[in-house]
Amino acid sequence: MRTKILATAIVATAALTLSACGGSDSGGKGDNAAAAEVKGGQKSGQAIVLDQAKAKPDLALTDTDGKKYDLLKETKGRPTLLFFGYTHCPDVCPLTMSNVGLAVKKLPKAEREKLRVVFVSTDPARDTPKRMRSWLDAQGGTDFVGLTGDFNTIQAAARPLGIFIEKPKKEKDGSITVSHGAEVVGFSPKDDKGHWIYTTNATADRYAKDLPKIIEGRNP
Repeated sequence: MRTKILATAIVATAALTLSACGGSDSGGKGDNAAAAEVKGGQKSGQAIVLDQAKAKPDLALTDTDGKKYDLLKETKGRPTLLFFGYTHCPDVCPLTMSNVGLAVKKLPKAEREKLRVVFVSTDPARDTPKRMRSWLDAQGGTDFVGLTGDFNTIQAAARPLGIFIEKPKKEKDGSITVSHGAEVVGFSPKDDKGHWIYTTNATADRYAKDLPKIIEGRNP
Protein backbone atom coordinates (compact mmCIF):
# COMPACT_ATOMS: atom_id res chain seq x y z
CA MET A 1 0.00 0.00 0.00
CA ARG A 2 1.32 3.41 -0.90
CA THR A 3 -0.14 6.80 -0.22
CA LYS A 4 0.88 9.93 -2.06
CA ILE A 5 -0.41 13.25 -0.77
CA LEU A 6 -0.97 15.76 -3.54
CA ALA A 7 -0.36 19.47 -3.11
CA THR A 8 -3.50 21.56 -3.02
CA ALA A 9 -3.94 24.37 -5.54
CA ILE A 10 -5.71 26.97 -3.41
CA VAL A 11 -5.78 30.65 -4.32
CA ALA A 12 -5.96 32.21 -0.90
CA THR A 13 -4.18 34.47 1.54
CA ALA A 14 -1.82 31.59 2.24
CA ALA A 15 0.64 29.72 0.06
CA LEU A 16 0.45 26.03 0.84
CA THR A 17 2.98 23.34 0.06
CA LEU A 18 2.69 19.70 1.06
CA SER A 19 5.40 17.09 0.72
CA ALA A 20 4.73 13.53 -0.37
CA CYS A 21 3.74 11.07 2.32
CA GLY A 22 3.83 7.32 2.06
CA GLY A 23 3.60 4.10 4.04
CA SER A 24 2.96 0.39 3.87
CA ASP A 25 0.33 -1.92 5.31
CA SER A 26 3.12 -4.37 6.03
CA GLY A 27 5.01 -1.87 8.17
CA GLY A 28 7.31 -0.52 5.49
CA LYS A 29 9.25 2.69 6.00
CA GLY A 30 8.97 5.90 4.09
CA ASP A 31 6.61 7.97 6.22
CA ASN A 32 7.59 11.57 5.56
CA ALA A 33 5.66 14.17 7.51
CA ALA A 34 3.77 16.62 5.35
CA ALA A 35 5.10 20.13 5.81
CA ALA A 36 3.15 23.34 5.26
CA GLU A 37 4.57 26.74 4.55
CA VAL A 38 1.98 29.39 5.28
CA LYS A 39 2.46 33.06 4.49
CA GLY A 40 0.50 35.86 6.09
CA GLY A 41 1.30 35.41 9.78
CA GLN A 42 -0.36 32.03 10.25
CA LYS A 43 1.43 29.19 11.97
CA SER A 44 1.65 25.68 10.60
CA GLY A 45 -1.43 23.66 11.51
CA GLN A 46 -3.70 26.64 12.03
CA ALA A 47 -6.78 27.20 9.93
CA ILE A 48 -6.14 28.89 6.61
CA VAL A 49 -8.92 31.39 5.97
CA LEU A 50 -9.73 31.48 2.28
CA ASP A 51 -9.98 34.80 0.44
CA GLN A 52 -12.79 33.38 -1.67
CA ALA A 53 -15.15 30.87 -0.11
CA LYS A 54 -15.60 27.54 -1.87
CA ALA A 55 -19.00 26.17 -2.84
CA LYS A 56 -19.98 22.95 -1.11
CA PRO A 57 -19.95 20.07 -3.62
CA ASP A 58 -23.25 18.98 -5.11
CA LEU A 59 -22.55 15.36 -4.29
CA ALA A 60 -24.84 12.36 -3.87
CA LEU A 61 -23.16 9.11 -2.84
CA THR A 62 -23.79 6.01 -0.73
CA ASP A 63 -23.40 6.26 3.03
CA THR A 64 -22.33 3.56 5.49
CA ASP A 65 -25.93 2.36 5.82
CA GLY A 66 -26.02 1.71 2.09
CA LYS A 67 -28.41 4.61 1.54
CA LYS A 68 -28.18 7.60 -0.78
CA TYR A 69 -26.70 10.65 0.93
CA ASP A 70 -27.16 14.08 -0.64
CA LEU A 71 -24.38 16.24 0.78
CA LEU A 72 -26.04 19.59 0.07
CA LYS A 73 -29.37 18.52 1.50
CA GLU A 74 -28.08 16.66 4.55
CA THR A 75 -25.60 19.34 5.65
CA LYS A 76 -27.57 22.47 4.73
CA GLY A 77 -27.24 25.07 7.46
CA ARG A 78 -24.85 22.91 9.46
CA PRO A 79 -21.17 23.43 10.21
CA THR A 80 -19.36 20.75 8.20
CA LEU A 81 -15.86 19.32 7.96
CA LEU A 82 -15.14 17.52 4.68
CA PHE A 83 -12.18 15.20 4.07
CA PHE A 84 -11.27 13.02 1.09
CA GLY A 85 -9.29 9.90 1.98
CA TYR A 86 -9.41 6.10 2.10
CA THR A 87 -9.59 3.38 4.71
CA HIS A 88 -6.48 1.43 3.64
CA CYS A 89 -4.37 4.55 4.20
CA PRO A 90 -1.50 3.68 6.57
CA ASP A 91 -0.87 7.12 8.02
CA VAL A 92 -2.39 10.46 7.06
CA CYS A 93 -6.09 9.50 6.84
CA PRO A 94 -6.39 7.70 10.19
CA LEU A 95 -4.34 10.40 11.91
CA THR A 96 -6.53 13.17 10.51
CA MET A 97 -9.79 11.45 11.37
CA SER A 98 -8.65 10.45 14.85
CA ASN A 99 -7.53 14.04 15.57
CA VAL A 100 -10.93 15.33 14.53
CA GLY A 101 -12.61 12.56 16.51
CA LEU A 102 -10.73 13.47 19.69
CA ALA A 103 -11.67 17.12 19.26
CA VAL A 104 -15.35 16.37 18.64
CA LYS A 105 -15.55 14.33 21.85
CA LYS A 106 -14.60 17.45 23.81
CA LEU A 107 -17.54 19.44 22.45
CA PRO A 108 -20.75 19.86 24.44
CA LYS A 109 -23.55 17.60 23.23
CA ALA A 110 -25.47 20.48 21.65
CA GLU A 111 -22.47 21.46 19.53
CA ARG A 112 -21.73 17.86 18.55
CA GLU A 113 -25.27 17.48 17.27
CA LYS A 114 -24.89 20.52 15.01
CA LEU A 115 -21.57 19.48 13.47
CA ARG A 116 -21.26 17.16 10.48
CA VAL A 117 -17.95 15.43 9.72
CA VAL A 118 -17.98 13.83 6.27
CA PHE A 119 -15.35 11.39 4.99
CA VAL A 120 -15.44 10.76 1.21
CA SER A 121 -13.54 7.77 -0.14
CA THR A 122 -10.81 8.25 -2.74
CA ASP A 123 -10.65 4.46 -3.13
CA PRO A 124 -14.32 3.57 -3.57
CA ALA A 125 -13.67 0.21 -5.24
CA ARG A 126 -12.37 -1.15 -1.91
CA ASP A 127 -14.16 1.15 0.52
CA THR A 128 -17.49 -0.59 0.96
CA PRO A 129 -20.11 0.96 3.26
CA LYS A 130 -19.49 -1.75 5.87
CA ARG A 131 -15.72 -1.30 5.82
CA MET A 132 -16.02 2.48 6.04
CA ARG A 133 -18.33 2.29 9.06
CA SER A 134 -15.96 -0.03 10.90
CA TRP A 135 -12.95 2.12 10.02
CA LEU A 136 -14.55 5.42 11.01
CA ASP A 137 -15.72 3.96 14.31
CA ALA A 138 -12.16 2.82 14.99
CA GLN A 139 -10.92 6.40 14.53
CA GLY A 140 -13.40 7.64 17.11
CA GLY A 141 -15.85 8.85 14.48
CA THR A 142 -18.98 6.93 15.42
CA ASP A 143 -21.06 9.92 14.32
CA PHE A 144 -19.01 10.65 11.20
CA VAL A 145 -20.59 10.26 7.79
CA GLY A 146 -18.75 7.97 5.37
CA LEU A 147 -19.47 8.20 1.65
CA THR A 148 -18.45 5.97 -1.25
CA GLY A 149 -19.52 5.61 -4.86
CA ASP A 150 -18.40 6.41 -8.39
CA PHE A 151 -14.75 7.50 -8.52
CA ASN A 152 -15.21 10.02 -11.34
CA THR A 153 -18.04 11.68 -9.41
CA ILE A 154 -15.87 11.95 -6.31
CA GLN A 155 -12.91 13.29 -8.26
CA ALA A 156 -15.06 15.93 -9.96
CA ALA A 157 -16.54 17.05 -6.63
CA ALA A 158 -13.12 17.50 -5.02
CA ARG A 159 -11.54 19.45 -7.87
CA PRO A 160 -13.36 22.81 -7.38
CA LEU A 161 -12.21 22.75 -3.76
CA GLY A 162 -8.61 22.60 -4.96
CA ILE A 163 -8.27 19.00 -3.78
CA PHE A 164 -6.84 16.75 -6.45
CA ILE A 165 -7.38 13.01 -6.54
CA GLU A 166 -5.83 10.43 -8.82
CA LYS A 167 -7.42 7.09 -9.62
CA PRO A 168 -5.93 4.27 -7.48
CA LYS A 169 -3.15 2.54 -9.38
CA LYS A 170 -2.09 -1.07 -9.01
CA GLU A 171 1.69 -1.41 -9.06
CA LYS A 172 3.75 -4.27 -10.50
CA ASP A 173 4.36 -5.65 -7.02
CA GLY A 174 0.62 -5.86 -6.39
CA SER A 175 0.43 -2.84 -4.09
CA ILE A 176 -2.00 -0.02 -4.76
CA THR A 177 -1.02 3.63 -4.84
CA VAL A 178 -3.70 6.13 -3.88
CA SER A 179 -2.87 9.81 -4.44
CA HIS A 180 -5.08 12.49 -2.96
CA GLY A 181 -5.08 15.92 -1.38
CA ALA A 182 -5.23 15.60 2.38
CA GLU A 183 -6.80 18.86 3.53
CA VAL A 184 -9.87 19.20 5.72
CA VAL A 185 -12.29 21.83 4.42
CA GLY A 186 -14.53 23.63 6.90
CA PHE A 187 -17.93 24.89 5.77
CA SER A 188 -19.84 27.62 7.59
CA PRO A 189 -23.45 27.09 8.71
CA LYS A 190 -24.18 30.69 7.71
CA ASP A 191 -23.74 30.30 3.95
CA ASP A 192 -22.82 26.61 3.46
CA LYS A 193 -19.53 27.60 1.86
CA GLY A 194 -15.99 26.48 2.59
CA HIS A 195 -14.07 29.21 4.40
CA TRP A 196 -11.33 27.25 6.14
CA ILE A 197 -8.62 24.75 5.26
CA TYR A 198 -6.64 22.56 7.67
CA THR A 199 -3.46 20.80 6.59
CA THR A 200 -2.14 17.49 7.88
CA ASN A 201 -0.24 19.42 10.57
CA ALA A 202 -3.44 20.28 12.42
CA THR A 203 -3.55 18.56 15.81
CA ALA A 204 -6.46 17.37 17.92
CA ASP A 205 -5.88 20.35 20.21
CA ARG A 206 -6.06 22.72 17.26
CA TYR A 207 -9.39 21.29 16.14
CA ALA A 208 -10.69 21.34 19.71
CA LYS A 209 -9.83 25.01 19.99
CA ASP A 210 -11.30 25.99 16.61
CA LEU A 211 -14.44 23.87 16.29
CA PRO A 212 -16.64 25.96 18.64
CA LYS A 213 -15.98 29.00 16.45
CA ILE A 214 -16.55 27.10 13.20
CA ILE A 215 -19.82 25.75 14.56
CA GLU A 216 -20.91 29.36 15.06
CA GLY A 217 -19.67 30.35 11.61
CA ARG A 218 -16.81 32.48 12.92
CA ASN A 219 -13.19 32.48 11.80
CA PRO A 220 -10.95 30.41 14.11
